[in-house]
Amino acid sequence: MTKTELISAVANKTGSKKKDAESAVNAIFATITEELVKGEKVSIVGFGTFEVRDRKEKKVTNPQTKEMMIAPASKAAAFKAGQTLKNAVNK
Repeated sequence: MTKTELISAVANKTGSKKKDAESAVNAIFATITEELVKGEKVSIVGFGTFEVRDRKEKKVTNPQTKEMMIAPASKAAAFKAGQTLKNAVNK
């Protein structure tokens, strides 16, 4: 499902216009992004938790040159599904 398809589905389920659904979907994504940038977790009961995880510096191999390199430490957004979502997917 693409973002456009998600917006259409939200509009259909709520009976609202696509413009209103698009504004709502964009607001949700923007809010989640803003909280993750601040280092906060976003927990949606029954759905899951979004959080930022630290990745340590590590040694990697360049596949073209076979040269060993150091990948710098970084941060990555992560999602952990909630139990309700897990159960729904496994039915």
